[in-house]
Amino acid sequence: MVRPSILLALGALAVAVTACAPASDTTQAAPSGTAGTPAADACAKDNLALKTPGTLTIGTDKPAYEPWFKDDDPANGKGFESAVAHAVAKRLGFESGQVKWKTVKFDAAFAPGAKQFDFDVNQVSATPERARVVDFSKGYYTVKQAVVAMEGSPVASATDLAGLRDAKIGVQVGTTSLQAVKDVIRPSKDPNVYNEQIDAVNALKNKQVDAVVVDLPTAFYVTAAQIENSKIVGQFGSASGTPEVFGAVFEKGSPLVGCVNKAIDELTASGELAKIESEWLGSAAGAPELK
Repeated sequence: MVRPSILLALGALAVAVTACAPASDTTQAAPSGTAGTPAADACAKDNLALKTPGTLTIGTDKPAYEPWFKDDDPANGKGFESAVAHAVAKRLGFESGQVKWKTVKFDAAFAPGAKQFDFDVNQVSATPERARVVDFSKGYYTVKQAVVAMEGSPVASATDLAGLRDAKIGVQVGTTSLQAVKDVIRPSKDPNVYNEQIDAVNALKNKQVDAVVVDLPTAFYVTAAQIENSKIVGQFGSASGTPEVFGAVFEKGSPLVGCVNKAIDELTASGELAKIESEWLGSAAGAPELK
């Protein structure tokens, strides 16, 4: 679920490539000015430059919303971002008791200046503008689009993209969601295009459209806080363009970035990152894949 203060931030695209090693097919590179993958011994636990020696300090906001966290407790390892952060920590050699979570407001995470965390995870989209004052890891999550409809409606029971072709879809102008509607769903009727996202949401609430398409983080917020008796029909990937990614946030110039990138690469190669995403952001979270 995404708090209202970050909904606009989630619409930005990560269009720059880091100076780090290229990202894999499933983990995109985030804008950053950091160096490439460090030597293995540089990432040994005792050699890491940490805010508190022997302790990995991770920041996130409070409350910590589902499905990114569970029970407002980042330390329990449950929820997508908590699970990813703990998996990265384990790759760096830290046991759960050696990981400390610190409350950091969303905007403060990527504001200029020194940080009180080693890295922060809080659904922060990696953008070139933000990368001028902080560093980002490679993307640990590529944002997908989602379809939201009212429970009990014909669209709500769709199990694939074909089931959406005849739907009247509402979407905000100038967004990746609008492009995804045109390129991926390809509805038989022109979508209703709105200047503001809230206008599309209200159109669904007032039954002026059958469904709205927004990014998945926004869809979790819409169904939890904006429209009662609505549901996520499913999620789908974009057909083209540079995807939006969430990256871990670091103080500018942090030597830890390369080691976290190495951990993300390992989690990707092993399939563990995909497994975490499926568990916490897939069908179990109410967002099945639409193909």
